[in-house]
Amino acid sequence: MDGVEVWGYTIEPGANLSGANLSGANLEGANLEAANLKGANFLAANLLAANLEGANLEGANLLAANLSAAKLSAANLTKAALSMANLPVANLEGANLEGAYLIGANLFRANLGGANLTDAKLGEANLTGAKANDGTRWPKGFDPVAAGVIFD
Repeated sequence: MDGVEVWGYTIEPGANLSGANLSGANLEGANLEAANLKGANFLAANLLAANLEGANLEGANLLAANLSAAKLSAANLTKAALSMANLPVANLEGANLEGAYLIGANLFRANLGGANLTDAKLGEANLTGAKANDGTRWPKGFDPVAAGVIFD
């Protein structure tokens, strides 16, 4: 899905969509690798299997977005709103989720290896079967094992 138009925005790798309103957009399989999506609105958007590797999603609104099987490795999700987002089997390896809001998010079997979740809000998030390693950083006082996280 390289180089397509969605509601007047050109969707392609490296695109600058900072502050764009893509609420409810169907971006299934879109290639947004290394795109600037800072502060973009993806409320309830479909990003199933989208490639967002290395993308800047700082402060983005991904509330209730479908990110199933999305590639988010090395993405910047600092202070992103991901409450009620669907992220099963998403690859968040090395992603920066510092201060992100993941309340009620579904991270079933997601790859969190080396991810930074410092100060992230994880209340009621489903982390069953999520994979982590010694490089994964958690919020102070959070017990990933009790939440169902599996360590490699």
